[in-house]
Amino acid sequence: MYFRTFYYKKEKVMKLEEIKINTEYIKLDQFLKYVNIVQSGAEAKYFITENNIKVNGETVSQRGKKLRSGDKVDINGKLYIIMN
Repeated sequence: MYFRTFYYKKEKVMKLEEIKINTEYIKLDQFLKYVNIVQSGAEAKYFITENNIKVNGETVSQRGKKLRSGDKVDINGKLYIIMN
């Protein structure tokens, strides 16, 4: 995992955590387990329904949502970017 920090007029704006995958896509529930937010699929299902998760700016609630290279994931204000 890599971190990339963006600055705008010398102010820290956002921090993206780069998540590298070796497949064409990763499903949202698998992603949550991969970044150690949840420990199981059942926990992922509950987490997705109870939290504000956005993929490329759109709120998602499907645990099977496919995340591909270049997708930006916002989980309660923490930003991730999927990389190949």
